[in-house]
Amino acid sequence: MSNSSTFQKIVDDRSFIIDCYVEMLSRINENDIVELLKNNSLPEIDTGKLPSDKIIQSLSIYFQLMSLVEENAATQYHRKMENQDESFSIRGSWAEAFKFWKDHNINEDEILKAVSDTHVIPVLTAHPTEAKRVTVIEIHRELYLLLVKRKNTSLSKLEQNRITENIIHLLERWWRTGEIYLEKPQIEDERANVVYYFSTIFPALLERSDENLKASWIELGFKPSKIKNPDVFPKINFGSWVGGDRDGHPFVTPSITQETLALHRKQALQLIKNKLIDAAIKFSVSAISNPIPYQLLEAIEKKSQALGEQGTKAVKRNPYEPWRQYINLLIVKLNNTISDNVADSASYYKSSKALQDDLKFFRDILVENGMKGLAESLLFSLERLVSCFGFHLAKLDIRQNSAFHDKAISQILKATGEKDFDFANWNEEKRVAYLSKQLENHATVTDITVSYGTEADNVLDCYRVVRHHINQYGADGIGSFIISMTRNLSDLLVVYFLMKETQLLNTGIKVVPLFETIEDLDNGPKILEQFLQHPTTLQRAQKTAYKQEIMLGYSDSNKDGGTIASKWNLHKAEEKLSETALKNNFKAYFFHGAGGTISRGGGKYHRFLESMPLNTVNGTIKITVQGETIAQLFGNPLTATYNLNALASGVAKQTILAKYNLDTNEYPFEIMDYLSQKSFEHYRDLIESEGFINFYGKATCIDVLERSKIGSRPARRTGTRTLNDLRAIPWVFSWNLSRISLTGWYGLGHALKTLKSEQPTAFKTLQKSIKEWPFLRFLVIQTETNLILSNKEMMHAYANLDDDADERKAFMSKILTDYDNSFQLIEELFEEPAVDRRLGQYDIIKWRNEKLNVLHHLHIKYLKQWRAMNDDNSNEKEKILSKLLSIINSISSGLKNTG
Repeated sequence: MSNSSTFQKIVDDRSFIIDCYVEMLSRINENDIVELLKNNSLPEIDTGKLPSDKIIQSLSIYFQLMSLVEENAATQYHRKMENQDESFSIRGSWAEAFKFWKDHNINEDEILKAVSDTHVIPVLTAHPTEAKRVTVIEIHRELYLLLVKRKNTSLSKLEQNRITENIIHLLERWWRTGEIYLEKPQIEDERANVVYYFSTIFPALLERSDENLKASWIELGFKPSKIKNPDVFPKINFGSWVGGDRDGHPFVTPSITQETLALHRKQALQLIKNKLIDAAIKFSVSAISNPIPYQLLEAIEKKSQALGEQGTKAVKRNPYEPWRQYINLLIVKLNNTISDNVADSASYYKSSKALQDDLKFFRDILVENGMKGLAESLLFSLERLVSCFGFHLAKLDIRQNSAFHDKAISQILKATGEKDFDFANWNEEKRVAYLSKQLENHATVTDITVSYGTEADNVLDCYRVVRHHINQYGADGIGSFIISMTRNLSDLLVVYFLMKETQLLNTGIKVVPLFETIEDLDNGPKILEQFLQHPTTLQRAQKTAYKQEIMLGYSDSNKDGGTIASKWNLHKAEEKLSETALKNNFKAYFFHGAGGTISRGGGKYHRFLESMPLNTVNGTIKITVQGETIAQLFGNPLTATYNLNALASGVAKQTILAKYNLDTNEYPFEIMDYLSQKSFEHYRDLIESEGFINFYGKATCIDVLERSKIGSRPARRTGTRTLNDLRAIPWVFSWNLSRISLTGWYGLGHALKTLKSEQPTAFKTLQKSIKEWPFLRFLVIQTETNLILSNKEMMHAYANLDDDADERKAFMSKILTDYDNSFQLIEELFEEPAVDRRLGQYDIIKWRNEKLNVLHHLHIKYLKQWRAMNDDNSNEKEKILSKLLSIINSISSGLKNTG
């Protein structure tokens, strides 16, 4: 399928789905909405003829239909390539990776080792841009399947007509469902959403991903026998922050964490039980016609005795089917594990590892006795399910801000009689000395019966919940202890102290610094070295397998220094942190706190991984999947498979690139240093200008986001109205909703213009490097995407909300100058205009712009009304706020990646 045929397919599918949508609306007599969809009739909106609620809902669905069509076209393109035996041309695929390695003469065993050493950990988080209900996500999936079914050329005309009717009926159900939370969602709602993905979406995704890897291996001519063993496949695990992330989130209490861990376990055990029952049903191998391995009979006898009467019943149920008997015994043992009240340790599973061992034993028996096909078809996916989800479903990370921990320590010091208890204001030397002394002393300072204060009680109780869970079920369900705003060594030692107080130091739980601002990224290597050399870290090193997780914050470094400085400082920090870890006999791996947009580390996974510095991936990628990106990346089955494979194959590619030093290019780091510095200075000059906060508050809807019902987390960490206290996610979200989007590009235009003027030879070097350097290419393309999504007409419209004409003019002059410079200089770097290179991106925005303008018009109208009202608690003001939040949700659908 050529690019032109793909483009034509998108055009045809858009027309088809909009025709279905219009037909549905006509049938239910929504004729004014039909006219809006056809004509984008702004005068009709101004006269109030059309109710705004219907305008918002109709356009939100319209945008989501556009996204579904575009996604479907991409997956059909991938299918076409696979049908033409050209799957290796699909960027980010396993086939592409295998062909690359084959072309570079890497042998099969080395490739297989790189694959099996790969570890991928997507971590789902709930953030203020995620507003879709599970019901609507299910409708999306149904609609997607109907669109795929429609492409079956063997269907009759009558069958095609039936599919069209089903689509129209599904669209009516969607229309009548409603989309966003009418009340601010509780953590329980957000948790239900991510658990739905873990228990319903991801198990099927894992199977499809594995099948794709197998098929790609065989297609590229490697030995099929080598890819039958589940042990050689990438390690895929999932993580979650929902119920564990308490940074600025007062509603994540210790009891919420306890409930979440219990829910995760319950769902995981049920998932495995269902899969075991399915395997038992299908394992109809008869002992009459197949020889019975002695080891199998011996294992059945041993397990049956251990399980007592239950075991005897399970065996008697299928007298001539020992293979099925064996699985039935595993089900009995798992049922005992689920019931949680079994005294005999031999009659339940203490861990998922024990079940994995039982399954591996069974697989070996099958393979040794010539039943390789059954091992692959009936056991492979079961083993992978247990390996991926265990008895814990997803690892729950525990995150808290360093300032919160400081308050907790101060309260403990005060309660224990310390005169100087203001821990936050101690100098670093004093903090480290005190904490190190406490860590040398085995006696605890705190008492479980004493209340120390809000912060201290909260963090101690949280850690006690973790300890209790580990005592009962082991540590598999616990992720890392992450410290937001890690500024120095003592921020990490505080967590060690709290772990000591709650008997957690003897576990393998990793203490993870989160370096967020540009200053913190710069100081990170020094802090890491001090931490890795600390006696407590060295004492725990074996328990953590000499591995150190380091989290990198994309959002806050962007808010702090702008997108160019943020990305370059992150890039340099990864190199230096990896080197520091290696020097201290640890292996570092990174947890990327990335979001959907370039401002927050987003972008295509394969490009993201290609842009990593060499020797920094180290076989593992842990990455947040935030906000609306959960549905975008993993809602559609084929898109989800592609994205998971892009993550895994990207990690494996980095492993082999590093091992064989396949990237020998010299990249102009000093030019990037220059661009980063100039961009940083230009960006800081803007946000530190007098009046900027006022302009920002007027020209964006940040005040509405602070009242948002979209996510359960407050928009500000402490409620203070300063830029520093504002969360980075609503910072990005608010600029993008105004179509100014400066978080994704501001500073680049000035930096490139200055470089070209002062160092023309360096600019030419950059032109050459953009073709060869994945980091630079990824950065500039993503920046350009944000420029394309920006809109000058709407920029002015939102800026006009600031009634200070001089202030408005001054800021818009700076913003628009950099906007124009960015476009022009990127064009010069690529030596081709964006409109010629980025046909797909321009096509996407073309189909949305007129209808987005309708929503922006409404958005501005209601922003003015809402801000003019004095009574914060009036019903009328609340009604307008609800409209604004609905508009925000709809604009997000239109732009696809706003937060």
